[in-house]
Amino acid sequence: MTPATERKLARNAARACLLIFLAIVVARFFVDIPYGWGWIPLGLWILITLGANRRAARAEGDGPTGPAVAPVAVAAPVTGRWKALNSPADKVPSHGTRAYGQTYAIDIVAEPEPGSRPAFGWWPLVRRNEDFPAFGAPLFAVADATVVHAEDGSRDHLSRTSWPAVVYLLALEGPARALGGTRPMLGNHVILDLGNGVHALYAHVRRGSLTVRTGDRVRAGDTLGQCGDSGNSSEPHVHFQLMDAADPVTAQGIPFTWQGIGVPRNGEAFEAGTTRTTPAG
Repeated sequence: MTPATERKLARNAARACLLIFLAIVVARFFVDIPYGWGWIPLGLWILITLGANRRAARAEGDGPTGPAVAPVAVAAPVTGRWKALNSPADKVPSHGTRAYGQTYAIDIVAEPEPGSRPAFGWWPLVRRNEDFPAFGAPLFAVADATVVHAEDGSRDHLSRTSWPAVVYLLALEGPARALGGTRPMLGNHVILDLGNGVHALYAHVRRGSLTVRTGDRVRAGDTLGQCGDSGNSSEPHVHFQLMDAADPVTAQGIPFTWQGIGVPRNGEAFEAGTTRTTPAG
């Protein structure tokens, strides 16, 4: 059995355990089920998830001084002034999990001017995507590549940028999306094959914005689509990562560095330079 197959089986087994746990919780409202039964699938889900993360950590070679694999240098996927969130410069895995190849993933939000991005708080409960400067910002190919996956049919939902909304996201919406798999989690997304076993993934793309299709060849700087708020997202932002396979379910993360920028830390603003925006002929 290949490592990729093992990772896929572990992911499916973990989802099945979580589904069984939730089914038992709901069923207890209608039938008499021993209280302890629910802890069995929940415990198995925790063990399988922890085991999968440990195996991924060994395979990716994380050490006390950083990853064993040298970061791959690519161009930035955006232009203008942005701010980093959930950066691998601060912790690995950056999003608290190695699932979906996102060990070294980064989230970035547009902030053309300090304070131009709506603040998190109690009110309003949700905001329109158009209130955020990242929404609709163009996304660019970070290197010459082949498009191996492109989909943009999922809707862009309202923001989750208030305390009640983020509790809903973490307690209900997020777990439900995790059970659904890749599409509900990543939302609209595009995956590029950069060659030499390196793939770039852009998640939470705006619905209907992709300008490329599977099989297209692109050059560094070509426009791919626009930043959106689809999938497991709290506000319009760009989720970017490199990984070693085209399928996020079986892929492992690869560290990156953006040419001329590096890897910005959490809360660090950076300026990405201009780039070519016309598709390759």
